[in-house]
This record gives sequence, C-alpha cells and structure tokens, in this order.
Amino acid sequence: MKIRIGVGLGAETPPAELPGLVDRLEAAGVDSVWFSEQVYSDAVDPFIGMAHALARTSRLKAGTSVAVLPGRHPVLVAKQIAALAALAPKRVLPVFGLRPARRGEWDLFDVPAGSRAAVFDESLRLLRTVLSGGGDFAGEFWKLEGISVGPLPSRPVDIWLGGTAPAAFRRIGRYADGWLGSFLSPAEARRGRAEIEAAAAAAGREIEPDHYGMSLLLSEDGIPPELAAAARQRRPDTDPADVIATSWPALHRLLDAHVEAGLTKFVIYHRGGSFAEFLDRFAEELLPRQN
Repeated sequence: MKIRIGVGLGAETPPAELPGLVDRLEAAGVDSVWFSEQVYSDAVDPFIGMAHALARTSRLKAGTSVAVLPGRHPVLVAKQIAALAALAPKRVLPVFGLRPARRGEWDLFDVPAGSRAAVFDESLRLLRTVLSGGGDFAGEFWKLEGISVGPLPSRPVDIWLGGTAPAAFRRIGRYADGWLGSFLSPAEARRGRAEIEAAAAAAGREIEPDHYGMSLLLSEDGIPPELAAAARQRRPDTDPADVIATSWPALHRLLDAHVEAGLTKFVIYHRGGSFAEFLDRFAEELLPRQN
C-alpha cells in the first residue's frame, strides 16, 4: 500500500508566507499540503488555500484538514470541489468534519438545533449526488430539482471524513471514501479502522485499504501546557504523550506504530522551532519513508 506523508498548516501560517512555503513544498517533492478550518486566526480559509497552492504548483496535492460541512450548502461545496478538480486533476483532497475544533467557532456553521448529525449525513448524500452527475434530490433539509454543476471529473473526487467517535466511524463507513483521524494512539486508530470497516460492510460498501490516515503533531520543544490541555479537551481519555511526538525519533516510532495499525496516509503538523528547519528535516526524514 502507498504510504504518503503531507505537511499540515495551522493558525500560525499567515497568508503572506504561504506562496514561498508552497513553492518550497513543491520543490522538495512533498506529497501534499493541508489547510485547517480556523476562522478566528490568521490561517487561510481551506478552499482559498487549496486554490492558491494548486495554482502555483504542478505536482503538490492540497487538502482540507478538516473543513466543516454542516452549515455550508453542499451544492456550493460540490461546485468548488468540481472546479478545483478541473483545474488540478487528481490533486484535490477534501476532508470534512462535523464541527470546528474550536468551540468559539461552532456558531459560524449554523444548522437547525439538534440536527447537526442529520444535516451532516444529508449533506454528504447531496454532495455525492452533485459530484456524481446531479439531477433531483429530496431529503429532510433540501429538496432540489435539476442540480447540475460542472465540468465533473471522469471519476468522482474522493470524499474523506475526520472524526474519532463511534458515530463518526459509522458515518465514515456509510458515506466516505476514506478517514483522516487525529489525536488517536495507534491502538485506538486500529480499533477505529475496524469499526469503519464493519460499518462499511453493513452498508454494502468497501473503503479502499490504503484510505486510512492520521494527522500527527511534532512538538520539538516538548508538550507545553496549552497544547496538553487542547489534546485532553479533544481526547480526555488519552495521554497527550501517546499522540504527540516530541522528537524526530519519536515521530518515526509513532509512524511505525500507525503503519502497523493499518494506516498509510499522514499529515504532519509542527510546533516549536523554525518552520523552515522543519521543512528541511521533513524532506530528509520523511520523504524516504514513502513508497
């Protein structure tokens, strides 16, 4: 199975630095760059970031890690994905989630009260309808006739989902083409993959075996209290030291364990030290791990 490793950008990457960073990633032969959904920050909007990165490069892939789907109109999102896929075939990697990681941004993606999960499920069905050719759609939240966006790629763009809860695993099995998790230990990732596979089989589907991935964080100055608190907020039952690497050897061990657990796609985020030095070490340490 193909192991691929990309670079994730967080809130600390201002727009003015993005062109040079994208150019370096392309020149180094990095597989992909990933844009986070962080509205109240200097981070570039995920779809704007993907468009910019794809327009400046010819090989680099670009993805969202992760963008929020409930609260966006699925037809408009499908139009964006189709346009990006037409401009940069086979280089668009959309990953969607239920809600923003930051609680203060939850209200920006408004849905009817108590319906977020149901809206997410229907959004995914509508998104797939549009990207598969369109037509009519009748659901609880949208009733549309004559949907048509284009041009559409010959093969629909793969839609991946994030998430770490049992409900997320069931949704991934029913609707997604792949999974990009975060803040999970390798043992938890193995169980998550098994739950997704079971949900897919129950829905009469199968997810490709190399479509399971994980976002990993390298914090070279140790795990500061605010980062540990954020990790515990996301995963109260997980020790931050089990999911955050504090050195390159620790990152390799974490990658080895996740590969052993059945994951092959990775997004690496970086905290501490120079980002330029991180990119140099990334090329030296991680590009040889790809096959």
